[in-house]
Amino acid sequence: MTLPLRPLVRRLPGSGGLDVEISLSVPSALEYVADAVDVIARHCADAPLSARVLRFNLRVALAEALANAILYGNREDASKNVRIRAELSRDGVRLLVSDEGPGFDPSSVPDPTDTPRIGREAGRGLFVIRQLADEVTFNAEGNGVCLIFRSH
Repeated sequence: MTLPLRPLVRRLPGSGGLDVEISLSVPSALEYVADAVDVIARHCADAPLSARVLRFNLRVALAEALANAILYGNREDASKNVRIRAELSRDGVRLLVSDEGPGFDPSSVPDPTDTPRIGREAGRGLFVIRQLADEVTFNAEGNGVCLIFRSH
């Protein structure tokens, strides 16, 4: 049984309630991924995103980023957490996912659509994230990813 995840929600002053920041700390166990995605997506319901982007793109991209952070960043180390910060504004949603691992070089991840890799099940997460988010960037250490979903 997983423990309930408790987000910290802040309305940013001077924004008329439109700018909101949600922070969530997630234990490094895959069993928390679905609950964490639900918590964040529920708080993003008022964001200026289309229903499809909110229900599909954001949820799938966040699940992939969170699973990657748990599996590859923190190596499922129970003493470590993954942090999610969602920033909602009238422009869209910005998701930051960071782990406590050593980081990696995103440019070194092979393209899963190359012929020798096309049949493999693993190695598609980053590719999927890049297809679903409007913008994807990494911090200098390679242990944090920023996903941007813009209102259109």
